[in-house]
Amino acid sequence: MLNLYDTATRSVRELALREPGKVSIYLCGPTVYGPAHLGHGRATLSYDILRRFLEWSGLEVRLVSNITDIEDKIIERARREDRPWKDITTKCESMWFKAMDGINVQRPTDVPRATEYVDEMVEMIGQLIDNDSAYVTDDGVYMDVESVDDYGALAFQTLDDMRAGGGDREVVGAAQKRHPSDFVLWKFKVDEPTDRDPAWPSPWGAGRPGWHSECVVMSLDLLGEGFDLHCGGQDLRFPHHENERAQAVALGKTFANHWMHHEFVVDGEGEKMSKSIGNVSNLLDLLDHYDQRAYRLVLLQSHYRSPVKLGQANVDQAVASLAGLDAFASRAAKVAAAAPDPGIIDAFRSAMNDDLDTPKATSLVFDTVRAANAAIDADRDAGPLVA
Repeated sequence: MLNLYDTATRSVRELALREPGKVSIYLCGPTVYGPAHLGHGRATLSYDILRRFLEWSGLEVRLVSNITDIEDKIIERARREDRPWKDITTKCESMWFKAMDGINVQRPTDVPRATEYVDEMVEMIGQLIDNDSAYVTDDGVYMDVESVDDYGALAFQTLDDMRAGGGDREVVGAAQKRHPSDFVLWKFKVDEPTDRDPAWPSPWGAGRPGWHSECVVMSLDLLGEGFDLHCGGQDLRFPHHENERAQAVALGKTFANHWMHHEFVVDGEGEKMSKSIGNVSNLLDLLDHYDQRAYRLVLLQSHYRSPVKLGQANVDQAVASLAGLDAFASRAAKVAAAAPDPGIIDAFRSAMNDDLDTPKATSLVFDTVRAANAAIDADRDAGPLVA
């Protein structure tokens, strides 16, 4: 049985399934305003590894991963470049999937786009207003975080301890907020000289949904209440995931049963790094310069809850290791194969079931390859391989 660290309880516990044999997962997807970078690669590869292991274990996986195609950074770029915002989102989404295909990430089961769910978001916000969990100001509609008794569960802080706002995705300087941590659900449209910003009608005024309202609506619509696992990077734990959860709780809905967060990609000094290693600035550049499997191997040799130090040395080492695995596969294809060694398979499964311990599982693979190579060299029985 798979045991994963649950951010909400801060403990490793069994991934309890809502429905036997089936796993429902929501992964926060990209905001499509630029190319996919190396940090995105860790996110998608980490959960691709999880998904493949679950499917290898015989489980049916439904993975929902959204496209955020309404967001301030998209609008800012559209204004800066004097381009239609849809032109940016369409082209960047295409680049995203080109990069994902290039690193062999399986496509999600469902890929909802925020623009497809605006009506549902308006309906949800209306329900929050009706039950006094949200309120209208001069510049938008805000969530009243004090209406949620356990607000801050994913932040590991009480409400009073939290710093104000929710990052640069919020309306800045909203003087009418009741509490500094209240976050925006609906942003009223501000007329611009070009008047090209996206906007939709609502009972409170034309505008667009806040980022935190998008994922809660899409996840509950496609996966239903009490879905098994919500995933994302540590940077999303608070405020984004906490604010998603708060809206569901305020509506009396059961949200995710388990929370999984991965750590960052960092440089040699331990600083968070999104974009560069040598002559590589994004995932598409990586594909131009390296075997697409190299980044996956680097991540497999690091635990998902530990920062990955990405540099030229470990990428080059991964390329060399892949060459060794390819050479072994070529040699092994020339000898007869016996039944797999159940002890090795059990050890592999045990490592992966222990909070997705890919470093241990990968080490087992390399140890097995070394033993098999030695057996081939000695022209004798190699366990699962017969010389």
